Amino acid sequence: MITKAIKKAFELAKTRGWDKTYWAIDIHETILEPNWSDNELPTKFYPLAKEALQTLTCRRDICCILYTCSHPSEIEKYCALFAAHNIYFSYVNENPEVINKRYGNYSKKPYFNVLFEDKAGFDALSDWKKVISALEQYPEVIKAQQKSS
Repeated sequence: MITKAIKKAFELAKTRGWDKTYWAIDIHETILEPNWSDNELPTKFYPLAKEALQTLTCRRDICCILYTCSHPSEIEKYCALFAAHNIYFSYVNENPEVINKRYGNYSKKPYFNVLFEDKAGFDALSDWKKVISALEQYPEVIKAQQKSS
């Protein structure tokens, strides 16, 4: 399922001439194994999640959005945890790069091309490996003049 979404996103970007796609990524039961604690944030990555996210978040043709119901104070801690592992998100629960148009209102639901969410079928135990394989099939392609920005 996730590989189909990735393939569709890259093919759509190519046919429409987009320089990037947008990927919304949940934390709990997607990136990190939950601990169900009220006092301690989970910090244990699912197998291959860290490696996949390091690749994803450094690509210029992918804009990663942290998509979470975490409280603001928790989000700060999660962002620090991810940064310590060279994982960086461009936005949290928003995508200001895509504005409202006739065919879509993005004021309450951010626009994205690919969704990593356990409640939507993402399986953190098996899908990160598929993500890594899919990224290998779609190497980053950005024109030289765009790399300098």
